[in-house]
Amino acid sequence: MQGRGEPVPGDELRAIQRNLATCTDNLPWLFLSERQTQLTRQAVNCVVRLAGEKAKLGRVWPHMLRHSCGDDLADQGADLRTMQHYLGHRDPKHTAHYTGVAGHRFDGLWR
Repeated sequence: MQGRGEPVPGDELRAIQRNLATCTDNLPWLFLSERQTQLTRQAVNCVVRLAGEKAKLGRVWPHMLRHSCGDDLADQGADLRTMQHYLGHRDPKHTAHYTGVAGHRFDGLWR
C-alpha cells in the first residue's frame, strides 16, 4: 500500500537514505526497472522468485513475505488491530488467521 510508512530497520533505512541522496532523477519510485520505470508486479514476482531460489528456499512469491510478516507480528504479541493495520486488511477476519495459537507462544507466559 502506498504511503503507509512501514518501519525499516536502521541499516536498511540508512542504505536507502544514502541511495536517495545520490539520486538525480526525481522519479517517484525507490526501485526501478532497467528502463528507469516503476517495477511491474511481474518483475517483483520474478525478483522474489529468483532470490528464493538463490537462497535455496524453494518456490517463494511476494505474498509469502506478507504471511511471514503476519506470523512474526503474532509471535511478537502484536494485537489484532495493529496487525490488521500493518497488513492492510479491511476486515479483521482476514487478520485473525495469524492469531492461531502456536505452542511456542505459551513459552514463558506465566513467568
